[in-house]
Order: sequence, then C-alpha cells, then structure tokens
Amino acid sequence: MSHPYALSYLTVPGVTPPEQTYIAARTGYDYVSYRLFHLGVAGEPDINPTDPQIIRETKQALADTDLKCFDIELMRIMRGLDPKDFVPAFEAGAELGAGQVICSAWTDVRNDRKFIVETFAEICDLAAPFGLTVNLEFPAFSRLTTLEEVMEVLERTGRRNQGMLVDTLYMHFNKAPLLALEKVPPEWINFLHICDAEDLAFTREAMIDTARDARLYPGEGAIDFWAVNYLFPDLPLSIELPHAKRIAEFGPEQHARNCLEAARSVFDADPASFKQMA
Repeated sequence: MSHPYALSYLTVPGVTPPEQTYIAARTGYDYVSYRLFHLGVAGEPDINPTDPQIIRETKQALADTDLKCFDIELMRIMRGLDPKDFVPAFEAGAELGAGQVICSAWTDVRNDRKFIVETFAEICDLAAPFGLTVNLEFPAFSRLTTLEEVMEVLERTGRRNQGMLVDTLYMHFNKAPLLALEKVPPEWINFLHICDAEDLAFTREAMIDTARDARLYPGEGAIDFWAVNYLFPDLPLSIELPHAKRIAEFGPEQHARNCLEAARSVFDADPASFKQMA
C-alpha cells in the first residue's frame, strides 16, 4: 500500500515556490503544494508568488525535478476580502498544473452562514474556468470548526468543483475519529493533510500554537490513523507539519525528509498491521 505525498508550504515556511520544489524533489515527495496567495503574516517570502518570473522559475523547477503541483493556498472567506482577488493565484496555479485549492472561513460572528455559503460558491465559480476544485477546510480555531459544519456548507453550495479538506490535526482537536469521514461523500475528499499531535485537552491558544509551530511526525503522537488506509487506500496525502524548533534544528530540507519518512512508516505499512474494525 502506497500513497502519493505532497510537501505543503507550511512544512517548510518561508521558502519560495522554486526552492520548495527542489526541496521536495531531494527529499522524495511526489507533489508540491504552494502558497500562491500570501496572508501577510510574518515569515512569508518577500516576493509576489504570482509574479511571471516566479512562475517561470517554478515551472522550470517542476520540469527539472519531474514533480507536479498538487494544490495551492490559501483562499480565505473574510469580510473585506474580495474573492476576485484570488483570480491571479488561480491563473498561476493552473499554469503550474494544480488541480486543487484550499479555502477556509475566518469571519468573526456566528450568524453569517449565508455569507459563507455565498462567498464559497463564488470562489468555486471563479476557480472553475481554471479546472480547479476548491476544498473547504475546518481549522478548529477558525469560523468553521467541525466536519459537520463544512458538510452543511457544501450541501448548500452544491458546486461541481467543491470539496472538503480534512486535516488529521483538526479532527484530533475535535476528538473526532477519522472513521467519521465514512459519512462524507467520497467525491468531496480529494486529499488529506496529515500530521500527529499529543493527547491533550487543548485550549484555543494551545490549538493555535500546536497547529502553527509544533505539529508532530506521524506515529509520534496519539492520533489513530488506521481509518486513513481503510477508507482512502490510494488518496494523496499532503504533509502539513510546521514545527519551529525542528526546522531551526534540522533545517527545512531535513525536516521535510523526516516528515516523509515518518509518514511512509505509518501509511505505507502492510495493511495487516493496521487495526481491524470490531
């Protein structure tokens, strides 16, 4: 059993798309996942990721390494952020060969479901001409925090190019078993974000700190991953595993390598080694 693996931007934050591509190739990944829409947070490379020169260099890196771009990020649903601003990233992503987009909701009130549904539908419609599927994620400290909330949005939007991005960390924060994904329409799940975490009672602040700076290698923490291979034996897995101390200790490239080796030891194991359903 073997999955294709993508190197997420947040596993090696601060690198440019061409640099990320070469790191992914040297460490054994199949795909790369680029941040083509900057969030304006500290540590992002001081470039315009959709600049034509950057795109040319990234295409050359993909050609040099025979890797493929799997997905692009991050398209946020927020008041004051026009979905049309994402179009240059969609255009660049399509040029690089991406097929998937990551989206999440960051509004700050609880009675705005209509706004979220309408904005997500608009993002899907803007992405469709570029052959892109938009996957709605539910970070446990964002506006949409659970599998059920995202499913409700997708049921209302009903776009052909919509999907759901599940991160094993956020399922863990919600104390939800990965087997719960059995109730999700399979056409909505195009890939997973994977990492591990300790078995703690996480406060919101601890969730944010862990998600952004202290995720663990698969198999190192308490997440029970057996349902991934049971439900999705061939699904692409994107390793999103920021860990500030380990990046500082090992450097981005060795950290990326460690992530992939750990993932393969967990997800590419003999199926007989996984738990069986009762």
